[in-house]
Amino acid sequence: MPRPINQRRVRSNPLAATLFKPAGIPTRELEEVVLTYDQAEAVRLADLEALYQEAAARRMGVSRQTFGRILEEARHRIAEAILTGKALRIEGGHITLEEESHMHKKVAVPTRGGQVDAHFGNCEYFSVFEVEGSSITSEKRMDSPAGCGCKSDIASILAKDGVSLMLAGNMGEGAVRVLSANGIEVVRGTSGATRAVVESWLAGAVKDSGEGCHEHGSHDCAH
Repeated sequence: MPRPINQRRVRSNPLAATLFKPAGIPTRELEEVVLTYDQAEAVRLADLEALYQEAAARRMGVSRQTFGRILEEARHRIAEAILTGKALRIEGGHITLEEESHMHKKVAVPTRGGQVDAHFGNCEYFSVFEVEGSSITSEKRMDSPAGCGCKSDIASILAKDGVSLMLAGNMGEGAVRVLSANGIEVVRGTSGATRAVVESWLAGAVKDSGEGCHEHGSHDCAH
């Protein structure tokens, strides 16, 4: 008896289009290749957002091996449609839709003395907040490894703990890329007491300033 297929989490934003075909040929005259919504989501996460496969698998709620199989089949179907002149239709799949606003369940803040540490790569520890809706439900401290920038693998450690958002002070573009590839969105330019910063973000008052690290020799920037 085959094992039941788990529902794959898919971002609920509608796709811009669900049918792609060669120009100048009516759809009724074309063979079709079907790409399921979970396969399209795997391509979006791996190829558009450039997430590591482990991070993308967490986002979809599947194992790393399952994600790899979904992505491989998706790429094969896309290649078949493009290279053999078939229409590509996106539909179906074993999915559950998830609003983007509900995707962040854990938020990390680089911290020193209860305040947002302006230098991500040298922070004392990380404050990790669990959130539900617009409220903080729990808070814990996660001590930083020596040299807590992304070269310490802190991005992977935080991601495995369920963190999907970091509210930071100053951070270089290299660190942002590493965190993003692990499925952690970054908002820079925050300051003040860590809990107050998270509460401001929940209220919609915190936006990414886009300010990176410009200091020579900063440990924030991964290469």
